[in-house]
Amino acid sequence: MENWRKSSYSGPDDGNECVEIAATPTHISVRDSKAPTRATINFPLPVFTPFIETLKGARSDKL
Repeated sequence: MENWRKSSYSGPDDGNECVEIAATPTHISVRDSKAPTRATINFPLPVFTPFIETLKGARSDKL
């Protein structure tokens, strides 16, 4: 069983726009905390950091 935790960047107040992550020795899982039984995205460890860096770059392009 994975140990899920909410992202500290998930929004104001009680985290209405919250994502949760869970780490294992082999992968990182991401899910929507408002619908935890729905789809989960699983990333192999070497792929997760480049994925986040790409998202950060895409976000800064919109600012």
